[in-house]
Amino acid sequence: MLNSERFRQPAYQIRRKVLKIFGGSFDVYGPDGSLVLFASQRAFKLKEDIRLYANKQKTEELLLIKARNIIDFSASYDVEDPTTGRKLGAFKRRGWSSFFRDQWIVMDENDVEIGFIKEDSAAMALLRRFLPFFPQKYHCEVNGAEVCTYQQNFNPFVYKLNVDFAETGPAPDKRLIISGAVLLAAIEGKQSGGGGFGI
Repeated sequence: MLNSERFRQPAYQIRRKVLKIFGGSFDVYGPDGSLVLFASQRAFKLKEDIRLYANKQKTEELLLIKARNIIDFSASYDVEDPTTGRKLGAFKRRGWSSFFRDQWIVMDENDVEIGFIKEDSAAMALLRRFLPFFPQKYHCEVNGAEVCTYQQNFNPFVYKLNVDFAETGPAPDKRLIISGAVLLAAIEGKQSGGGGFGI
C-alpha cells in the first residue's frame, strides 16, 4: 500500500492484546481489514516514545510521537514526520480537568491551539472511572468542525478503538488525527485499564 493511501481511509481500527508486560504495540487496520500501520512503544522510557511503521517488520518509520517531558497530567506530545523532520502538530492533556473527563488540546506545528479531543459526556466519563467496562467515546474537533470520533469497543482480551472520520468539511492532516488515536489508546487506555501500553 502506498503511504499516501494509508492516511486517506475513511475509518480505522486500532487493536492490541490486553495482556502485555513490557512496552507495547498496536495494529492499525483500514476499513477492509488490511493492516495499514503498526505502532510500537519503547519500553522503560520515562518519556513516552511511540513509533508508527508501515509494517510489523519496522522497515519504514512513518510517524513519531514523543512526550516533551516525563509523563504527567499536563504532558505535551509532538507528532513528527521522521523522513523530513517536520513537526505536524502536537497534543496536550488538559491537566487536572482530565481527571474525571478526558480532554486534550490539538495544536498545529507552531503550538497554536486549533481544536480539542474530548470524552463524550461528563456523566458517562465519571461512570467509567468506577465501571471501566463502559467503552469510551471521544469527539475530535479542529478549526470549529468535528473531524472524527474515537469509539472504544469493550473487549477483555483485545483493546479496540474505532476511528471514524466525518464526511463533511475539509479534514486536517489525517496523520495527526491518527496519531491522536494511537496516543489515546496508549495513555487513556492504560489509565482506565483498557489495555493501553504497559499493561
